[in-house]
Amino acid sequence: MQQLSAKTTLPPHVARPTYDRSTLKPGILHIGLGAFHRAHQAVFTQRALEAEFGPWGIVAVNLRSPEPVAALAAQDGLYSVTTRGKADDRSEVIGATVDWICAAQNRQKVLDYLASPEIRIVTLTVSEKAYGLHPVTGGLDTDHPSAAADLANPHQPTGPIGFLVEGLALRRAAGVKPFTVLCCDNLPANGHVVRRLVLDMAERRDPALARWIAENSAFPCSMVDRIVPAATTATRERAERLLGVTDALALDTEPFIQWVIEDNFVSGRPKWEAGGAIFAEHAEPYEKMKLRLLNGTHTLLAHLGIIHDLECTRDVMAVPELAAEARRHLDATVKTLDPVPGIDLAAYMDQLMERFANPTIAHRCTQIALDTTQKIPQRLFVPAIEVLAQRGDAAAFAHVVGIWIKAVRKRGDCDDPRRDEILAAAANIDPADPSASFFAIPGLFPPELIAARGWRDLVNRELR
Repeated sequence: MQQLSAKTTLPPHVARPTYDRSTLKPGILHIGLGAFHRAHQAVFTQRALEAEFGPWGIVAVNLRSPEPVAALAAQDGLYSVTTRGKADDRSEVIGATVDWICAAQNRQKVLDYLASPEIRIVTLTVSEKAYGLHPVTGGLDTDHPSAAADLANPHQPTGPIGFLVEGLALRRAAGVKPFTVLCCDNLPANGHVVRRLVLDMAERRDPALARWIAENSAFPCSMVDRIVPAATTATRERAERLLGVTDALALDTEPFIQWVIEDNFVSGRPKWEAGGAIFAEHAEPYEKMKLRLLNGTHTLLAHLGIIHDLECTRDVMAVPELAAEARRHLDATVKTLDPVPGIDLAAYMDQLMERFANPTIAHRCTQIALDTTQKIPQRLFVPAIEVLAQRGDAAAFAHVVGIWIKAVRKRGDCDDPRRDEILAAAANIDPADPSASFFAIPGLFPPELIAARGWRDLVNRELR
């Protein structure tokens, strides 16, 4: 069958770009060419271009793997996103990407773009673990592989922070305004975190560079939300039926999509609000809502699935007593939130339950469980500490921690940057204090929770 490309003819029911792609110029460089970016930021950018055309084409950069870059090149930058809901499946072809690069194969081309005045925004979806954030200090982890390499060889960056710093250094040397850095990963106060890491690395190579970045660049915070399962053979077969052509990059996703952005850009931005993006003075209330309610409950569901041998979150939600656990966690967690502008939190939680149970979305539990140690601090530890400080009931968060430990022990493995430490802890369980080996992992649990003996006993109760 014919492959999706700029020359293929698509059925009339398939949406496609309404702007002239041949005149689209680069304006955004995105680092992290994964499924989430393609079903989220790229979709918003397509909507913006359709509403108000401008030089906002995306240069898609993958740091290491060349496969998605090659697939995008073979399809002239086109791919499909199929939205799956109760009614039907609707496929749309996205064409907001104008160039594609594997940084491991062509570092210089990435740096040339970063140095160019035409790139005005750099967006990132590289996962929490890729930034080199020190788990204890909150600064740059100089032992992180990419951070260490980029400090040793700053002109040949390999990691996201290294590329940002070198790109900004090249612009400063050329007298070019800096770009705006827009992090789209699930880090608390993500813009502030990336700014801190960039300034930390820049300060180590040239204090004057760090001052220039601090005074001239912008790092707005953002909150992103859409469930995008990893593509499967079924995903690609479904796209083929809808499109009439093959699409190696086909994705399935849910109807829900949300993006909250602090409106702080140094050189303009696309009209993302045309796609429904919310521009706010502060993204923090939305971010806390999403991290704690959606992501925290996702962590619970994923590990319940592992314990009960259920493949996807929809399978977990199909078991009434497990779905009830998710609801109880939402009800306990919402009490840790302040009001969120424009959001009915009760309705939002009802919507989350529907999204988790969507029978058309195959979101695998092991995919959600990736890198749990990078995720649970903001999803579970911080709200637990806040509740304990107010002498409240933080049992809900202890319950999820216990479920996570049980899932690791049952599976006998985990996909995590601290895998060796986690598995060693799981193999060294003291029946009298079954969580002790996990609490002893350096820098994993914050001091407040280590000292909260009563809270630790709640974790142990779950484990027993």
